[in-house]
Amino acid sequence: MPLLSVDELTVTFTARGRRDVRAVSGVSFSVGEGEVVGLVGESGCGKSVTSLALMGLLPRRGVEIGGRAGFDGTDLFGLSDAKMREMRGSQLAMIFQDPLSSLNPVVPIGIQVTEILTRHRGLKGQAARKEAASLLDRVGIPDPYRRLKEYPHQLSGGMRQRALIAMAVACAPRLLIADEPTTALDVTIQAQILELLKELVDQEGTALLMITHDLGVVAGLCDQVNVLYAGKVVESAGRRELFDAPTHPYANGLLGSIPRLDAPRGEPLNPIRGSINDNIAWADGCAFAPRCDHYTLECLQGTPELTEPRTPGHRVRCVNPVLDAPGAGDAAMIEAPHVLPDEAVPEAGDTAEPGAEPGAAGDEKNATATGAAATEKTEATS
Repeated sequence: MPLLSVDELTVTFTARGRRDVRAVSGVSFSVGEGEVVGLVGESGCGKSVTSLALMGLLPRRGVEIGGRAGFDGTDLFGLSDAKMREMRGSQLAMIFQDPLSSLNPVVPIGIQVTEILTRHRGLKGQAARKEAASLLDRVGIPDPYRRLKEYPHQLSGGMRQRALIAMAVACAPRLLIADEPTTALDVTIQAQILELLKELVDQEGTALLMITHDLGVVAGLCDQVNVLYAGKVVESAGRRELFDAPTHPYANGLLGSIPRLDAPRGEPLNPIRGSINDNIAWADGCAFAPRCDHYTLECLQGTPELTEPRTPGHRVRCVNPVLDAPGAGDAAMIEAPHVLPDEAVPEAGDTAEPGAEPGAAGDEKNATATGAAATEKTEATS
């Protein structure tokens, strides 16, 4: 039995005199203990609203929530405010997207961390301060005792993000929701934060729900991936299955638009045309139809159902899935695009002239053929 089971979650924003906005339109997924599940999609697809609904952080007024969210057999939407406050921090925790706006700007970091320890673990005084310093040290913040006295504006963006992570893992929650935890961070800090989350899952058995639009993060961290579009899951599969054979046109477009260093020189990018606003209501058909290159009239005959056109467990919400297009390739290559494929690495004894690209020496025939192909592509596009 999964630790978290979400069934047909809907979130609708209402306002007097305005049209209702359905931000989440029947999302279903599950997360087991020690498992990492990703929610992927463009901005505005409903990822963050889903997480806020699960944490009970959406306002009561002007918001209608439907469906069921079971946590270890308990319906989260049926809990009282007091009971939900007790579960947040101890059983459920969340890393928010913007650390600067998530931390109290007029309260030192130490007080914000020790407040969690006092409320949920009963630690006070020096014991709470010592544990808070240990948490900051665990997430890689140097000189933790000095940082406890500092305010959020005195920390760098990476340190603020680490402080949020320290607060989230302070009570070893059973479920951790990470909403874009690496946004606006440089790649070295991103790698350290993702490694910390991996350790938490491996050592504590924490269930991790990773919300991101970064497919490199998905390739390196997630076990199961759910691709969202306009508030619905349009494709759900294991990480390697999704990268090897993206079947929904939207997922195929997301993976196809990733620039790769192992692509031939001059290879054009393939962005998805249009924007997230170019859609139709799910009741009228597939919301992605206005942007889809595989659009047919059948796409406008009601909401498509989730089917398994490839393999069991690989579910796709599409009446015209992409079955014959090549996959996005190795997930490890997308996770670390700076690593060149084996055939591009010069063999022992090869010598490259100064300024030559890696792999250019050693095989003059292949290099000549590659250059000729690039010249023909340039002439064709011009």
